[in-house]
Amino acid sequence: MRRRRLATMLVRLREEAGKTPDQAAEQIGCHRSKISRIENAHLGISVGELRALLAFYEVTDPEYVEGLVGLARRSRERGWVQRLWNDLPSYADHIDYEQTADYIRSFQPLLISGLFQTGDYARALYRANPAMLGDDEIDRLVDVRMQRQTVLEGEQAPRICLIEGEAALRSNVGSARVMVPQLEHLLALAERPNVELQVLPLSAGAHPGLTGAFVVFGFPNPAFSDVVTVEHPTGTLYMETTEETSTYTLTFDSLRSVAMSPAASRDLIQRIKQGL
Repeated sequence: MRRRRLATMLVRLREEAGKTPDQAAEQIGCHRSKISRIENAHLGISVGELRALLAFYEVTDPEYVEGLVGLARRSRERGWVQRLWNDLPSYADHIDYEQTADYIRSFQPLLISGLFQTGDYARALYRANPAMLGDDEIDRLVDVRMQRQTVLEGEQAPRICLIEGEAALRSNVGSARVMVPQLEHLLALAERPNVELQVLPLSAGAHPGLTGAFVVFGFPNPAFSDVVTVEHPTGTLYMETTEETSTYTLTFDSLRSVAMSPAASRDLIQRIKQGL
């Protein structure tokens, strides 16, 4: 209710100020779809973003501003995702997309998808980070990754199409003691009715996914465009224009056509597991 109330007030303030969603997005340096989700109460807003928008809408009454800031803080207290905004804002945006999407298409050529990772696999990845993260920070990041996977549960779980590169399955992350349970976990998830898992074999040679991993989020509200995320060492790139997203959806469809069938993919994963 708090988020809905705040969203309604933000729409009214923007319209009274004569500003468009595109202008609001430019003001806080985000995509238009984020403004749409904030205004439809599908996505929260950080205190910094809220203050910037209120200043842009020329809302100057200090008491009114602080009232809205307090409402924003209280609305964020309910969700674990919102608590990430202070120190992991880009990560929180990505997770919010996961939580609200009804269709997720993911291509992961070198790593197991974050939504499908075991805790030990995720921990091994973080320990390999050249940033030399401390144990406490690693524990926190692994906990966040495990919490993300709650989206896979329940009647409202999204449809997920995942293409894993064979290299990701054969890469000995951690050790065999890590990889065997990881591959078993992947096989178990692949049996779910909302999950379609395909493996892109090494024998595929040149293919349209050689530029790297990406995720395409689709949403139940037709007013929301698809969002594509591409992670890189310094952050996450978000794309939402039709020109950008259509390139990735076409790439994903092309990859599905050259990847192994779901049944053959499960057989390959089983053989790789048995060989460890």
